[in-house]
Amino acid sequence: MTLYARFAAHLDAVLDQLVADGVLPEGLERRNVTVEPPRDPSHGDLATNAAMVLAKPARTNPRALAEAIAAGLEKLDEVASVAVAGPGFINLTLTDATWREELRAITDDGDEYGKSAMGKDVTVNIEYVSANPTGPMHMGHCRGAVVGDALANLLEFAGHKVVREYYVNDAGGQVDVLARSAHLRYREALGEDIGSIPEGLYPGDYLKPVGQHLADEYGDQYVGKPEGEWLALFRAEAVAAMLKMIKSDLALLGIHHEIFASEAELQKAGKPEAAEKWLREHDLVYDGLLEAPKGETPEDWEPVELPLFRSTKFGDDQDRPIKKSDGSWTYFGADLAYHYQKAQEADQLIDIWGADHAGTVKRIVAAVAALTEGKTRFDVKLIQMVRLLRGGEPVKMSKRAGNFVTLADVVNEVGKDVVRFTMLTRKADAQMDFDFAKVVEASKDNPVFYVQYAHARVASLKRKAAEAGIEGGDADLSRLDTEELALVKRAAQFPRVVEGAASAREPHRIAFYLYDLAADFHALWNLGNDQPGRRFVVADDPDLTRSRLFLADAIGQIIRNGLGIMGVRAVEEMH
Repeated sequence: MTLYARFAAHLDAVLDQLVADGVLPEGLERRNVTVEPPRDPSHGDLATNAAMVLAKPARTNPRALAEAIAAGLEKLDEVASVAVAGPGFINLTLTDATWREELRAITDDGDEYGKSAMGKDVTVNIEYVSANPTGPMHMGHCRGAVVGDALANLLEFAGHKVVREYYVNDAGGQVDVLARSAHLRYREALGEDIGSIPEGLYPGDYLKPVGQHLADEYGDQYVGKPEGEWLALFRAEAVAAMLKMIKSDLALLGIHHEIFASEAELQKAGKPEAAEKWLREHDLVYDGLLEAPKGETPEDWEPVELPLFRSTKFGDDQDRPIKKSDGSWTYFGADLAYHYQKAQEADQLIDIWGADHAGTVKRIVAAVAALTEGKTRFDVKLIQMVRLLRGGEPVKMSKRAGNFVTLADVVNEVGKDVVRFTMLTRKADAQMDFDFAKVVEASKDNPVFYVQYAHARVASLKRKAAEAGIEGGDADLSRLDTEELALVKRAAQFPRVVEGAASAREPHRIAFYLYDLAADFHALWNLGNDQPGRRFVVADDPDLTRSRLFLADAIGQIIRNGLGIMGVRAVEEMH
C-alpha cells in the first residue's frame, strides 16, 4: 500500500474510533474526505479536509472535530507533528524515516509502483480515432488517437479492464464517394487519361494503389459499366484498403485497437431496429413532427412526421429524429444503436471526439442514459485541433494526401515518442500548436526533452559510479538530507496522480506530473555544478553515492512507469 493510501486508511481508522467513542454519528458519508499534499509545502507533508467535510452533517464544530482527529493522528509512529489550521484544516508533518520507507517501496514495487485497484471488475470501452475510412490518418486524427490510447493505458494501470474500439463509418454517402474515386483510379490504372480529379471526389494519390489493385484483380470488366454493377464491390474493396492503411498509420504511433466495429454490419444485423424497439417499449421514442431548424421561417419548412427520441427528457433542447423521411437511419439513430451495443459488453463507455462534434454530445449522452437506464457511466472527451507549424510558420499540405498533412509524415520526421508526448502536454480541450522545430528542441521549454533527459541522466549515474570505482551495495538512506527527501515527496505523489487522472479521464495529468518531477530532479542535480559535495556521485564517499543512486533509480522508475502510461519509451542516452 502506497503512502497516500496508507494515510487514508489511518484517517479512516481514527474516524471509526471517533464513531465508536460517540464523537461522530454512524453512517456519515466520507466520499469527499481527502488526504493530499497541502498547497503550501511549508504547512507540512499531508493535509486532510476531514473535519471540514464531516462537521456539518455531524452537527459539530469543525475546529473541535479537527482537534479530535488530530489527537488520533498524532499517535501514529509515522507522524512527526499535527497542526490544526484556520477553521479546521489538518496538516501533518511525517518523519524522515517514513519518507525513506516510501523510497524503498518505490524500488521494491518497481513497474508496479503507482498501480491501483480502483478499477477492479470494471470494464471500460474506449472508442477513439474512428475517422471515416476514406484516406490516410492526418494530424487532425493524431491528437485524439494519442489521448484515447494513453487513456486506455492509464485506466488499465488503474486496474480497469479496457476494450479499445474503432467505429468504422462505412454506411454513409462518403464511402460511395470513395468507391467512385477508386473507380476513377481503376480506369487510370488501365491506361485511361482521367484528366483532373472532378470536384467532389477524393484527389489524393493514396488511391492510385487501390485503383491498380482493382485493375489487376478485375481487369477491364467494370469499365464503362453502370454504377449499380460495381459500386458495392468497389466500396467494399476501397474501405478494406483504407482500413489497412489506417491500421498501418496508427501502428506508427504504437496504437492497436481490439475491435473495429462496422456501421454497415451494425445496420445489417438490425441493431438500430432493436434499439428503437426497446426505446418505444419504454416510451422514449414516438412518432412526431420534427421542429423547423433554428433560423428557418415556417414558410421554409415542411413538417414531416418522423420517429423522435425524447432527448429533452435528458437535458437536450429538442427531441431528435432517429430516421430520415426516406426511412433510412439518421447518423444519430445509427450512433444510438452502436452505443446500445457497446453498453451490453462494458460497464463504462468513453468516446474521444473532435471538437467539431460538440453539438451532438448532449443527445448521445441522453441516448446512452436512456438505453442503460442511467447505469452506465458515459464520458465524451472533446479534442481540440492541432495547428502544425515549422519555425512559427504554417506547414504546407501533403501532395500524397491531397489536402492535409499525414500522420505518417509527422511521425517519420520527429518520431513516435515526440508526437505522443507532445499531444499530452496540454489539456485535450485546449487548442495546440505543434511546431516541428520546438518539439525536438533540447531545452527546458520542451517537456518531451526535459523528461527524457531526466531519465537519461539517471541512467548515466551507474556509468559515472563505475568510473569512480564505486561498486553496488546496501544504501544507507539515513544519509539523504532534507533536499533529497523533498524529491521523494514529489515521487510519492505518483500513485494519487494516477488515480486522480484515471477518475477524471485526463491522461495529460501524467505528462504534467512527470515534467514537475523531472524539474525537481534536474534542480537537485544542478546543485552539484557549484557544490561538488552535492553531486550524485561523490568519489571519496561511496556510502553517500550509493544512497543518492538509490534515490535516482527510484526517480527513474517512476519516470518509466509514467512514460509507459503515455506510450513513450524511456531513453538511456540523449543524442
